[in-house]
Amino acid sequence: MTKIPDDYEERVYAGILGKMIGVYLGRPFEGWPYRRIMDELGEVQYYVHERLDKPLVVVDDDLSGTFTFLRALPDHGNSADLSAAQIAQTWLNYLIEERTTLWWGGLGNSTEHTAYLRLKEGVPAPRSGSIALNGKVVAEQIGAQIFIDGWGMVCPGDPELAASLARRAASVSHDGEAIYAAQVIAAMEAQAFLEPNLEVLLDAATAFIPPGSVIYRLIADLREWCSGEADWRKARELLEGRYGYDKYPGNCHIVPNHGLVILSLLYGGDDFQKSLMIANTCGWDTDCNSGNTGCLLGIKNGLQGIDRGPDWRGPVADRLYISSADGGRAISDALIEAYHIANIGRALSGETPILPKDGARFHFDQPGAVQGFRTVPEAPDCQEILSAENVLGHSRKGKHSLALRFSSLSGEQVGRISTPTFIPPEAILNNGYGLAASPTVYPGQLVRAGLSADSGNRQAVRCSLFISVYGAGDRLNKIQGSLVELQPGEGREIEWRIGDTAGAPIAEIGLELAGPGPTQGVIYLDYLDWDGAPETVFKPPAAGGRMWRRAWVDAVDRFVKQNGVPFWLVQNRGRGLIMQGTRQWSDYRAEATITPHMVRKFGLALRVQGLQRYYALLLCSDMRLRLVKVLDGERVLTEAGFDWRGEDSYRLSLQARGRRLKAWIDGQAVLEAEDEGDMLYGGGVGLVCEEGCISTREVQVSPIGLDNYS
Repeated sequence: MTKIPDDYEERVYAGILGKMIGVYLGRPFEGWPYRRIMDELGEVQYYVHERLDKPLVVVDDDLSGTFTFLRALPDHGNSADLSAAQIAQTWLNYLIEERTTLWWGGLGNSTEHTAYLRLKEGVPAPRSGSIALNGKVVAEQIGAQIFIDGWGMVCPGDPELAASLARRAASVSHDGEAIYAAQVIAAMEAQAFLEPNLEVLLDAATAFIPPGSVIYRLIADLREWCSGEADWRKARELLEGRYGYDKYPGNCHIVPNHGLVILSLLYGGDDFQKSLMIANTCGWDTDCNSGNTGCLLGIKNGLQGIDRGPDWRGPVADRLYISSADGGRAISDALIEAYHIANIGRALSGETPILPKDGARFHFDQPGAVQGFRTVPEAPDCQEILSAENVLGHSRKGKHSLALRFSSLSGEQVGRISTPTFIPPEAILNNGYGLAASPTVYPGQLVRAGLSADSGNRQAVRCSLFISVYGAGDRLNKIQGSLVELQPGEGREIEWRIGDTAGAPIAEIGLELAGPGPTQGVIYLDYLDWDGAPETVFKPPAAGGRMWRRAWVDAVDRFVKQNGVPFWLVQNRGRGLIMQGTRQWSDYRAEATITPHMVRKFGLALRVQGLQRYYALLLCSDMRLRLVKVLDGERVLTEAGFDWRGEDSYRLSLQARGRRLKAWIDGQAVLEAEDEGDMLYGGGVGLVCEEGCISTREVQVSPIGLDNYS
């Protein structure tokens, strides 16, 4: 068993940042050929999104797929024996067809969509992605490689395991040369935790693929060209001439693009900026190639390698969107995902997880991490009033804190800093890939923040938590929370239980600083976290707006307002759900008064972790009431007869505490069960509709107390 490197978490964080930076850099001109890039952009030395009038931080399949498919490991016990079939179950759990994670280009056109349709039809992996079933052209496109980085990062120093896991993961949707390319990238990334020499990494990785494969020959050719040709532009011409798009059909074939990744690494000279410049200037699938290149260099050379050039990290501020059926994981950041991945790697190595600062969501405990916190632009000069910087020290529970440096604070001139907890205003519009997301924080939850004032401050500073919710016209409205006054050198924990927001989703959380008079200094944010089950009613806010509906992850055919009822669900075939919440919800009660119209099955779900992982109370067309556990298949925990009629309304209540589940209809206890198997520990709330139509006006979620559990 390979020993985890001492700097493992930091190197994973650097790898994720390298991946994100590469994707964000290449995304605005994805698919452009080399000559167009040179004519319109020149050599791509830095972000060009503003020149092309596009956002920087976007939803992208490279990122959503990478961080979603890897969840197969923790979802199946973090076993090194994970099978392709189990990874396929992860696809079916987290993907909402036509809406999340992937490019949904259709059968025979999009490799991943083709594989997904095979899986839905019951075709098992790896046959779902095989050349025998889907043909060579479809099976050998680029997707296997662009989603593969996580499998390398969970195997530090173990390229053999990385290549094996990569083969299993890639085979769900791909075959042939696409699998070989994925194995090479994953093996190089695994070995890069221990080995800095690129040539050694290439030798180690190519040992896992057939010497007669195109990918093996491509890498050998590129190494030979690099040894005799100093100009990367001429090497690019050689690559295009022998392995270009005209030689390999399909939308985005693996061979040419894998070649550009290797070319960028060979000619980049271990320089992060130069390597990304080559990967992006060469064209073809720029965001994919740049993302793989950036990830490997981040792992190999660490944060120092990224920070050696221009400010790549500042504009990104760690921000990351992961669109899947698990909406509570959608609004994320590089540091959160780094510890998810590192703890998978630690589990595979038999080591205990690391939870900085008692598992706080925002802990800042890696160099430079800001976890999405940015100055709120209250005024044109806001940036001059307040800025944020990750610093060593000033932490009671860890190594780093977020230094909030302020000047000119007064009662009227305040500084605010915040981080997204739901889809931010700049991400509301679709940029090509849909963003399915739920808020990460809710009314009723207890927020805690560790704060301290620099001993050199001249005066006391008033510090208060705040949230912003989506109100009328989907504009942000601020709600002020608990306030403390910190004297110079003083440290305190501030708490705030968030009150009712009248159905409005919480878009951001932050900290406001004010002084009794003109002052300057530093406040340190050590950590920010929240816990507990929410206490809220999900319904349209009185102020209006549309974002309350976006807060529901929609996996039904129609989710609309109809006949004056805000929740009107229609599912034409199979089972559909709408879901909201996070995996931090564990013990709670969900309630809704549901009217079935014409429907085969319907009900209420909790601890929802996607489309194939939840508990539910279901009323079925055979006049049975069932309490079920859905975990990559459905099992009835208990059931009873129950006559129900269409167009009548039923008050359904379902709650979970530990392994015990209990259900009521119209206030009468009807079913109770203990889950004696692999338990679903936490997750959001959902409405279930199978082949038909149901409606309700609101959904209520509340904590379980001693007084409401019987």
